[in-house]
Amino acid sequence: MIAYHVVTDRPMTVGQKILFDENHHSGVYQRVQDKLEAVRQIYADPDAYCAENLEHHTAVALRELAMEEIRLKKYPHYPSRMSCLYVSETLEEAQKWAAFFAKSGRPTYAIVKLRIDGHCFAGDASRCFRGTPDKQLNLHLAEQYWNPQAAPQQSNPVTEWLANGQITVLKIIQEINANL
Repeated sequence: MIAYHVVTDRPMTVGQKILFDENHHSGVYQRVQDKLEAVRQIYADPDAYCAENLEHHTAVALRELAMEEIRLKKYPHYPSRMSCLYVSETLEEAQKWAAFFAKSGRPTYAIVKLRIDGHCFAGDASRCFRGTPDKQLNLHLAEQYWNPQAAPQQSNPVTEWLANGQITVLKIIQEINANL
């Protein structure tokens, strides 16, 4: 598959190869691992925590752990959100993501064209929820992400492609260099 990626963590170079599989993870994985103890404490006593007051990365960890639990149980053939590259099917989609990232203050280097030798999953980013102390709610919302037929139709879906396997940077399409 040919896809496009908005480069946000560090610059990429033409010819660069990236591998995502069960042994090669993304930055999301490490951020979730850093919050495992907080997640254990929250799930041990959920009534002691207010969803609105959870620190951002802790709420993300609650979400991503629920997402991974449902994926492993029901959709193991889909790429893990913690071991993938987020890509766009078209250059136009990538340009919209780049504008969003730049506007939100996130470092945004460029848009690159990729070849993906692996698996892809098209999810709806508008179904990415803020994790809560309620594990069952998190699992329910994760099911709706992985299986959109299990949820009401979204009026404005925002497609995000998860890609794993061997990924090669073919070309730098557009330099952005915002918020560096």
